[in-house]
Amino acid sequence: MQETATFDQERAEILKRYRQLISSCRPSTTKEDRERMRKAFDFAVEAHKNHRRKSGEPYIFHPIAVGQIVVEEIGLGTTSVICALLHDVVEDTDYTLADISEHFGEEVSRIIDGLTKISDIFDQTTSVQAENFRKMLLTLSDDVRVILIKLADRLHNMRTLDSLPPKKQLKIANETLYLFAPLAHRLGFHAIKSELEDLALKYTEPEIFTSISQKLVDSEEERNRFITAFTDPIKKSLEKEGFNFTILARTKSISSIWGKMQKKEVPFEEVYDIFAIRIIIDTPEPREKADSWKVYSIVTDIYRPNPDRLRDWISTPKANGYESLHTTVMSKSGKWVEVQIRTRRMDEVAEKGYAAHWKYKEAKTGESGIDKWLKRIREILKTAESDALDFIDDFKLNLFSDEIIVFTPKGELRTLPIGSTALDFAYSIHSQVGNHCLGAKVNHKLVPLSNVLKSGDQVEIITSAKQVPKPDWLNYVTTARAKGRIKAALKEERKKQAEDGKEILDRKLKQFKIENNPTNIQKLVEHFKLAAPLDLYYDVAIGKIGQKELKAYHSEQEKGGILSYLKNPFGRSRETATQEKAQDDPIRQQLKSKPDTLLIGDNLENLNYTLSPCCNPIPGDDVFGFVTINEGIKIHRNNCPNAVQLMSKYAYRIVKAKWITNKNIAFLSGIRIKGIDEIGLLRNLTNTISSEYNINIRSINIDTNAGTFEGDVMLYIHDTQHLSNLINKLKKLKGVQSVSRIGKIS
Repeated sequence: MQETATFDQERAEILKRYRQLISSCRPSTTKEDRERMRKAFDFAVEAHKNHRRKSGEPYIFHPIAVGQIVVEEIGLGTTSVICALLHDVVEDTDYTLADISEHFGEEVSRIIDGLTKISDIFDQTTSVQAENFRKMLLTLSDDVRVILIKLADRLHNMRTLDSLPPKKQLKIANETLYLFAPLAHRLGFHAIKSELEDLALKYTEPEIFTSISQKLVDSEEERNRFITAFTDPIKKSLEKEGFNFTILARTKSISSIWGKMQKKEVPFEEVYDIFAIRIIIDTPEPREKADSWKVYSIVTDIYRPNPDRLRDWISTPKANGYESLHTTVMSKSGKWVEVQIRTRRMDEVAEKGYAAHWKYKEAKTGESGIDKWLKRIREILKTAESDALDFIDDFKLNLFSDEIIVFTPKGELRTLPIGSTALDFAYSIHSQVGNHCLGAKVNHKLVPLSNVLKSGDQVEIITSAKQVPKPDWLNYVTTARAKGRIKAALKEERKKQAEDGKEILDRKLKQFKIENNPTNIQKLVEHFKLAAPLDLYYDVAIGKIGQKELKAYHSEQEKGGILSYLKNPFGRSRETATQEKAQDDPIRQQLKSKPDTLLIGDNLENLNYTLSPCCNPIPGDDVFGFVTINEGIKIHRNNCPNAVQLMSKYAYRIVKAKWITNKNIAFLSGIRIKGIDEIGLLRNLTNTISSEYNINIRSINIDTNAGTFEGDVMLYIHDTQHLSNLINKLKKLKGVQSVSRIGKIS
């Protein structure tokens, strides 16, 4: 009887959520649309009737929620809602794409196919990841709805991440930061991008997330009073001029605030732009630009603007279609405030990104920014390297980048990422222009290929038929297109030279009476510590491996040296260096004698490990283990700068790790101190560290400059609590302005 009651309650809740979804769709749907959605809903309910989420609730709650996001937060229509309801059916049930096509048509089937292909982007090995990533982008370039529905799917998964185990939470949060947040940003979904980053922070840095959240709540009343006082004069002036407008105060996302705190090295209280004022005006499209500047004039008549902080994305919109005027003004109370000015249409494009472009496309002429971006995706895919990590990293680099505007000699406008060079510009014109690029003229002055361009530059490329790409060109470019074309050209040239090298090596091996067979070639590859036979042939061709080197190899092989080498694949020098390093570092010696300070793996066993120097973990830090190819298990902090990439790309090589406190062991850590240079300050610092906290100091390095000081102190401490207590104490010393932990210790 109780089971029946529970079933009835769940059925009622499912129907209630479905009605909310239909209610959200109703303004823009016909009766026929609603019948198609009902059919998809019934199909999905039946397909998932025996499935439950990790939280225990019926699985169908998830597709309905994804459909709700698709409508309300992205602004898509009926077909996308149907696809959202069905997006997991083919992957998780016995139904096939043929069934979807039969019931819902070819268009829905094609989108579901795209969603199914990309569902396991990060669940496989690296090469499979890259292939799936390419599939996703290829599908995106055909029908962007695939990635929009996938974004909605990821957003709902992030909102309901609490029910998963911590290891899974970290993996999903990091891959969200690595791929989905940048994609949301590039497609113009600012609100979704910010929420994804906030939710990721909630699981990667829970204490920081909770702290900033609470401080935002605590300061809300004071913030509202300030906003009211700031906006009242603007409202009166806009009303006087006859504008129809809305003024909103948008608080920065928690992840943005944390990013600003880290970048500026300031506490929450010193982040001045916690919020921004947004002025949205209703005005016809032909008058948008003029009216936006008129509002800017009104605001700057009331408050003094910072001339260095004016951003005009109305005259030159961002590549994701974003249009707005941004200025920072000084309030009457002495605080800087960011003011964003835009029209209703611009605001919808900013909030709903690519979906809003469809709505306004007919009113525009030419190609939209997002269409250009999709075209660039297709170009990148055509020249994509087979190396998965290079491909994803290069693509991600361009996802994140802001743009500069540069001009050709004929005045044609081109958009490039910030940091682009003259060589990037050459490749943006055509791959052959890039491959034969000899130099460039920027604003009629001759510059090297590595010259970094600025917005407004006019660039002329000088070419020569004799010029070919060189390996160091990869250091001169930032765009994925340029890197891909240079790598492809170098690879082709390398292959040609390797063919010559193969013939040279064959002749030289005959001189030493060594048979040219795969086994001997592989021995040579290993001996010279190369990755593949192609590298061996290439090194022979360019003379790096010649008669002398081959003679030495032959002698070693005759003496049996090759056997001892094969028993030591890591190489003698590495082993020797490791031993010497261990002897020099007393902390490593202590760890070796007491390896049980850290338990590793799902069963929390005692395994050998090393502490990663990139983040220098100490007891008390939240940590994970990473299984390396040559150096065993390395321990990283969860907030290590490399954690996002490691957890996203190599989730299958991540293992649990947990400290068990051992107060007898001290760990090397470091703190950075900044402040006002006062007499006796150094004495006070060392007294506090050594006398009050009984901490051994390994080194102190402090520089002074015009009355201020900045310095690093290396210490031996027991755990994070020990270090945290010391930092809090040092912050209270007279003259000290900031104390922070150093992550990487060289």
